[in-house]
Amino acid sequence: MVELIVGKKGKGKTKVLLDEVNKSIKQVNGNIVYLDKSGKHMYELNNKVRLIDVSKYQVGNGDEFVGFISGIISQDHDLEEIYLDSFLQIAQLEKEQVEETLSKLDGIGKNQDVKFVISISLDQEEIPESFQSCIKVAL
Repeated sequence: MVELIVGKKGKGKTKVLLDEVNKSIKQVNGNIVYLDKSGKHMYELNNKVRLIDVSKYQVGNGDEFVGFISGIISQDHDLEEIYLDSFLQIAQLEKEQVEETLSKLDGIGKNQDVKFVISISLDQEEIPESFQSCIKVAL
């Protein structure tokens, strides 16, 4: 399953995402991972959330990113939720590649019973039609 937090850069998506992950930690029985482009939000996250700085792993395109995510999931059978901040940057995506990568993540999520909550720097109108129903927050 994929949920999206959308809006242009500087609209407050990261704050919404941090609030969501910190609220979710009280309701989830398994593990939660937060992927970001740096470690700067480490002190804003509950200490039960695993923060991964994707910039340290040489992810170069959408397919490599999907492989990276698959590796994380395969190593943690208790993983329930993955939060992705700055999705376009950490996955090294152009706007045209968003739908294909989201489709792959959605398939992995359904297959492995992992929920993805993704902040993406696009306006609601720029989100592919097939993912309009996945928009949780539009800023």
